[in-house]
Amino acid sequence: MILASYNYNVNPYMRGQPELYDLFAKLGIKFEYHEHPALATIEDARIHWVNYNSGRCKNIFLRNHKGDRHYLVILEHLRQLNMKDLEKRLKQGKLTFASDQRLKKHLGVEPGSVSPFGLINDSAKHVHLFIDHKLDECERLTFHPNINTASLVISKSDFIKFLEYTGNSYEFIRLYD
Repeated sequence: MILASYNYNVNPYMRGQPELYDLFAKLGIKFEYHEHPALATIEDARIHWVNYNSGRCKNIFLRNHKGDRHYLVILEHLRQLNMKDLEKRLKQGKLTFASDQRLKKHLGVEPGSVSPFGLINDSAKHVHLFIDHKLDECERLTFHPNINTASLVISKSDFIKFLEYTGNSYEFIRLYD
């Protein structure tokens, strides 16, 4: 576990996108770093996240029916997604899971590694985030550093600082009752 902000060049052994660690150093974002085997599902993650003192997140990358709008939906990791209910709440029309190619194009990550930290690769500021309001109650949040073999725990205030820096639009909303 690492409890400080780091420039990736100082510790080249950390897994994840080097530019993310450089940005954290630039912004003064502190984080805990945890390595683990590849976590493809929430069930896998629950085994390794058990001792993290943070809100644990599920990240889902969606597109609208026309394919011209993309959304990152972040909810508490144990919540199940009801797509019909989500469509009503988000008011964005019919939604489907975005393809692997769209994921790579807009967030620069592979399937299983979806993370809001991928917004550093969205230079067009195309992706809009919908974040469950329950996560706004957490002091700390956990996300992958754009690879699913590590997890970072950061404060919610540093997460908001990151989002403000990227310039992507985001909102906290009620994603379920």
